Amino acid sequence: MIKPITKTNHIKFNTVKTLIVFITVLLSMAGYAKTYTLTSPDRQIRINIVIDKNISWSVSRNDETLLKLSRMALHLSNGLKPGEMPVIIKDETKSVNQIITAIIPVRNRIIPEQYNELKLFLKDGFVITFRAYNDGAAYRFESSLPGEIEVLDEIADFNFNQDCTVDMPQDNDPDLQGAYEPVFKDQKLSEIPKSQYGFLPLHLAGSKGSKMVLTEADLYDYPNLFFYGTAGNGITATFPKVVLANKLEKGSDRKEIVTKKAPYIAKTKGSRTFPWRVLIISPDDKGLLQTDLVYKLSTSNVLKNIAWIKPGKVAWDWWNANNIYGVNFKAGINTETYKYYIDFAAEYKLPYIIVDEGWSVTDVNTLVPAAGMDMPEIIRYAKSKKVGVILWVLWQPFDRQMDKALDLFAKWGAAGIKVDFMGRADQYVVNFYERTATATAKRHLLVDFHGAYKPSGLNRKYPNAINFESVRGLEMNKFDATITPEHNVTIPFTRMAAGPVDYTPGAMINTSKKDFRVIFSEPMSMGTRVQQAAMYVVYDGPLQMLADNPSAYKREPKYTHFIAQIPTVWDRTIGLAGEDAKYVVTARKNGNKWYIGAMTNWDSRELNIPLTFLNGKRYKVQILQDGVNADKHPSDYRFTNSYVKAGDKLSIKMASGGGWVAVLTPIN
Repeated sequence: MIKPITKTNHIKFNTVKTLIVFITVLLSMAGYAKTYTLTSPDRQIRINIVIDKNISWSVSRNDETLLKLSRMALHLSNGLKPGEMPVIIKDETKSVNQIITAIIPVRNRIIPEQYNELKLFLKDGFVITFRAYNDGAAYRFESSLPGEIEVLDEIADFNFNQDCTVDMPQDNDPDLQGAYEPVFKDQKLSEIPKSQYGFLPLHLAGSKGSKMVLTEADLYDYPNLFFYGTAGNGITATFPKVVLANKLEKGSDRKEIVTKKAPYIAKTKGSRTFPWRVLIISPDDKGLLQTDLVYKLSTSNVLKNIAWIKPGKVAWDWWNANNIYGVNFKAGINTETYKYYIDFAAEYKLPYIIVDEGWSVTDVNTLVPAAGMDMPEIIRYAKSKKVGVILWVLWQPFDRQMDKALDLFAKWGAAGIKVDFMGRADQYVVNFYERTATATAKRHLLVDFHGAYKPSGLNRKYPNAINFESVRGLEMNKFDATITPEHNVTIPFTRMAAGPVDYTPGAMINTSKKDFRVIFSEPMSMGTRVQQAAMYVVYDGPLQMLADNPSAYKREPKYTHFIAQIPTVWDRTIGLAGEDAKYVVTARKNGNKWYIGAMTNWDSRELNIPLTFLNGKRYKVQILQDGVNADKHPSDYRFTNSYVKAGDKLSIKMASGGGWVAVLTPIN
């Protein structure tokens, strides 16, 4: 929903008073080059667009050059190459100042949208649009050609002004496939070899303090942007080709092998907009915790009926391997076990459970329940307890029978689906995401994308697309030792800048680095119990899991009630403090309450946080913090209470790998 601030929507064309856009002609050694300059509404971010043999842009913040001239172009099979040897027919400018009201408010319910825009109209039916926001810069191509076009390639170079430090999310599959669940490698741009590809979002730190995240937005009917290193201060885009033929790896029901690719990256409509290329910019890391730039750049909601879309907490089965105990039946993938999950969800007012992998015969037919699973009865029982059931599906068989499967799930009364193991990011799979969002919305079903690429705005256009994985989350503790507290405090400044993240927190067995073990059926986490609790405040996730065993949660009811009552959507988000890979402190408001979450890496840490964001009321504060023995026994925690008002400071003390959580409730 868009609400104008003024009756005229504050949009004015070619008006110097409201938009700082200068057009100059510069003499260069190669001849004449035209330069356009576009600044953000607060005048701190500046985009220079240079037109000569190519179209290139550079970006700066105040006196710090961030991105040096970097070219952009499309290569089409019909011989057109918009962006190369450009001829500008005309230009248009506008300034926008309006309000977005988020339907599912991941970070902020009310999102001010302010930007200055320049459109360059090229010959042969193309436009390049540039936007300067107070929190970043972006550009995109548009086309208005008849019929279909084949895009052979897109040129998108990003030449940074210095050898930035990056959190490199990397993989090695030659077909740009994978789970998109990276371990972040801290390195310099120049250390990324030309043969190494990475994927977005990419966090970059400049030497003068500015922090950046490179990503994309409004991605439809087009492949994801990946990138290769240049062995210098830049990276260059690459894209997966259209898949013409593929097969499953022998013995696997999900691992695909691409056997034939097209020479183009997309066959698409000749009249369309292309994805935004986005550079989020902040003076510090904490600013990245509150940016909504990807959401602002994405297509508005297209669903007419949205009242049924309900975010909330989920009792999850897969991570704890259905290994419940203290019951009088054999635990496993069976009806009795899932009724136990439902009873647990109802007791702690969790609106959903997930019935994950194993409930259906995935490699044959996603409609056939496994032996011992009475899905109609499970869903009937859940409804009697006012709990919704979300069903896991494997994407390939689901893709083959999408309508049939969703009609059956809707008939049973399911609340949504969790679709998994896409593992690709080419044009077909991007379209699969939208088809899934459309088909589920038609039947009033939520969809949680797992085995997925990063969010790129789909959740704004289809608010029932409620969460996305694309993160190395808690589940990997069942397989390796890569999920460290350092990794956990990297996610908020990297992956989370693109959109909501399904990390699936909530581990109840918590260990130090030296005591961590990989145990599939009874997994554990590194770091403290309170760090797991803090994730419910720090991590964006409208559909947020309680990943561990209900039997374990029920043994600690005060703790479980505490984490269960933390909301999953927010009216306002403020990044209070933080540094990538070191620590994070975030404040969130829901209704009249504030929630503060803090996490640290392996370094113990003490912080004093001023409460300047509070109004004049006095607040009662319930605090969950690391126990005095959390350094030796990371599951140790304690509750305390205090009172605060605006201007006071909260003292936050965290153990190694620790966390801290507070709930502030007004009392006058």
